[in-house]
Amino acid sequence: MKYIPPPMMPAVWLIVLIIGVPQLSETVYTPSLPDIARALMCSESMVEYTLTIYLVGFSVGVFFWGMLSDRIGRKPCVLGGIALFIMGCIGCYCSTSITQLMINRFIQALGGSIGSVVTQAITRDAFQGTALNKVYSTIGSAMCVFPAIGPVIGGQIAEHFGWSAIFLVLIAISALIGIISAFRLPETHHPENRQSVSILNVIATLSRDKHVIGAGLIVGICNGMYFSYFAEGSFYLIKMLGLTPSQYGYSFIAIAIASMIGGITSARLNGRYTAHTLMKLSNYVILIGNLVFVLCVALHYISPISPIILIIMTIITQMITGFGMCSSTSNALAIALVNYKWCTGTASSLFGSFYYCTVSLVTLGMGTLHNGTLLPMPLYFAILSLLLLFVQKMVKKNP
Repeated sequence: MKYIPPPMMPAVWLIVLIIGVPQLSETVYTPSLPDIARALMCSESMVEYTLTIYLVGFSVGVFFWGMLSDRIGRKPCVLGGIALFIMGCIGCYCSTSITQLMINRFIQALGGSIGSVVTQAITRDAFQGTALNKVYSTIGSAMCVFPAIGPVIGGQIAEHFGWSAIFLVLIAISALIGIISAFRLPETHHPENRQSVSILNVIATLSRDKHVIGAGLIVGICNGMYFSYFAEGSFYLIKMLGLTPSQYGYSFIAIAIASMIGGITSARLNGRYTAHTLMKLSNYVILIGNLVFVLCVALHYISPISPIILIIMTIITQMITGFGMCSSTSNALAIALVNYKWCTGTASSLFGSFYYCTVSLVTLGMGTLHNGTLLPMPLYFAILSLLLLFVQKMVKKNP
């Protein structure tokens, strides 16, 4: 019988960095969206779509990288993806029109998507059972915390050096992670474990699996709301309520902390409650946060309140939803593909592509609804929160 070596254990902190920097890139420039619109002489809706195009690129990238990693291994894909990400960052820095920025954001996302799909495959290669759930809680925290600290970093850089300097910082950070990965990241998918997988067979199997579709929709809707807040929030908090870009960035510190606590709480409760139960409770937390958000804005239109109070209430509601979304997505990711060990990379590709398509559609909807008032975002989020409760019924308790 042929010996198949067990996968080497990758460092969780390195996995977090590989997945985190592309997530950071999604939002780090959002405090500068009004400035970018002026500098590139384009509409506010158009500049919001630079986030949507990034998510579309992510969707295409995860479809490609996961399947390739099944054939040639995880590590070469990670290194190749980081190199492509750096190329996209260089292009963004050099962009002088909204078209150039969108093209380079797409390239940036194609490379950065390795942080989502390939790290999921690495994690599923190396960890099992409760250990896998705990690692996914950590990954879920990274997926929530890194986008949340993006505006904090981006606001400071933009205020002192201009919005294009943000991409120089991303180049330096991603180059450092690439060097560390070259020396410290083990190959978890050995040639002995590689086998030819029919993509059509995997697509057919996944498309019939309501559990996988439901989990993907939960991850997609939660992240769609999250990134919609980053895109629309820059106009909501800066242009409509009067925050500066750096103040806007600082407002995400509280959301980042709440998201991190959500991930830690989920990891702590994982041994006591099932991932399905934690996901369900988290979705109710998201609904409560967004209903309060709607109530606050509605009261403001009935009887105008101080912008400072409205800003504080908005941040509090997003802390509540950030807590819930981090827990919900980490548990949905952990249980989505437990029955697909036979095609981990390909299944992760298709699953990731599906939920990033969902994220793209949700953010596209937010950009389309943008009308220069405070109402569209809270109303949109409340509707999406109700949709989460409906979708969670598709996810099996014991997959």
